[in-house]
Amino acid sequence: MARAKSPRTPRTAKPKDETNVLHMPENGSGGNGSKPVDLETTIRQRAYELYLEREGRSGSETEDWLSAEREVLAQSRTA
Repeated sequence: MARAKSPRTPRTAKPKDETNVLHMPENGSGGNGSKPVDLETTIRQRAYELYLEREGRSGSETEDWLSAEREVLAQSRTA
């Protein structure tokens, strides 16, 4: 016995700005052949440099990390 056809739902037209639009990848996303910057490693290295500048005295690790984070993120935004 033949099966009854189900009714087709009409396709709704997409707004013009959403059809066939290509989006460029963000810088550092890896989609354009460049390698993403490992911010955590860079921040870690800078925090260690700040620690050494304090002659290796403990007690300000959090401040070193936050300062390094601010510096590295500011540099990454301008690059």
